[in-house]
Amino acid sequence: MTSLSQYLHEAAVKPRVTGKERKQGRTVHGSVHSVLACLSTVSSRLKHREMAPSPPACLCVLCGLPAAGKSSLARTVAVMAATRGWRVAVIHYDDLVPESAFRMKALEDESQAQTEWQLSRRSLLRAVERLLRDPDAASDPPDGRRIDGAAWRRCVRVLLEQRGGGGGSTEAAAAAAEPVVLLLDDNFYYPSMRYEVYRLARKCSVGFCQVFVDCCVEACTSRNQRRPDPLPTGLIVEMAKRLEAPNPQKNAWEKNSITLNNSGCLSETDLQRWMELMTHAVHNPLVQEADRLKCAISVVHQADQACRRLVSAVMKSASEDGDVPPEQMKCLASELNESKLRFLQDLRTQYVQQLPTIEGEDIDVQQVVTTEVAALDREIKETLLRFRRK
Repeated sequence: MTSLSQYLHEAAVKPRVTGKERKQGRTVHGSVHSVLACLSTVSSRLKHREMAPSPPACLCVLCGLPAAGKSSLARTVAVMAATRGWRVAVIHYDDLVPESAFRMKALEDESQAQTEWQLSRRSLLRAVERLLRDPDAASDPPDGRRIDGAAWRRCVRVLLEQRGGGGGSTEAAAAAAEPVVLLLDDNFYYPSMRYEVYRLARKCSVGFCQVFVDCCVEACTSRNQRRPDPLPTGLIVEMAKRLEAPNPQKNAWEKNSITLNNSGCLSETDLQRWMELMTHAVHNPLVQEADRLKCAISVVHQADQACRRLVSAVMKSASEDGDVPPEQMKCLASELNESKLRFLQDLRTQYVQQLPTIEGEDIDVQQVVTTEVAALDREIKETLLRFRRK
């Protein structure tokens, strides 16, 4: 029989398939080809959307307990970043998400999938996405019912005021090179909350980083009591029990994270660490969605080609060698095509529906196809051996 490596190298050549095999494999091929067509359409749309030049950007998540000092630190870092020529906006969730949604649902009714609180946060992320796509567009949020429009316009106005140049081509090019940093100021006490921001950064191909502002409960409650409109102390205590700090060892997507202890005062060194973290994120955007789709398309397509050649060659060998009784050939073809169908469905699930989500986790297409099809090759050989014994 022809070697597996030869199947893979010749995958681009259309194999000769008998009428029976074509009929038996129609369901498999149609399913895979429909997936490829769908992915190609999505990839084309993403390419078209990415044609317009956009400045380097970064989403920086600030997480920690209420009154840990996140907002004050965000304002300080925003000034430092602006001195470097960056365009910076602080997205204060407290200001943007209506209090009626923000306060009560953060720690209640976790089993309800669509609370008003969750819907407001998702609306805010959609507004952030629109801002990333076009930082120079002064527009209202897409869902004014769930986001404070006046507070959002203040965020947008800050970016517009920081824009360099006077509108000419040279100035426009300079503005396009100015990094845009959005500091998302919220508690973000669950990893799932932070992961939504990570997904958005990956979708928009921008940088992502996290700053955990660590502060003891006693200091937070003391500061909270000095606020004009303090939160219930019990809420801070309960949130401290639930808070899950960034954990790069557990979640690789959280690797661009630092922890700053703000129970006292942050040092200049701490602030410089923060700036270095954002600088790294700006210059290391997450993997583009379109690139990941291309890899998925290539894996499924090449595996489909290799599988067809593999099954075709096995059927041809069984027929020519005479090892399988003629009356068993139809059953053999049916089992091989069922194995191929299961294999391609599993591959589609793994590399299309569950694309790698970790920054830097690139797909080695040839290696993946070789490894995966080798597993099918072993299964097919075992099936052929069973039929030869009958």
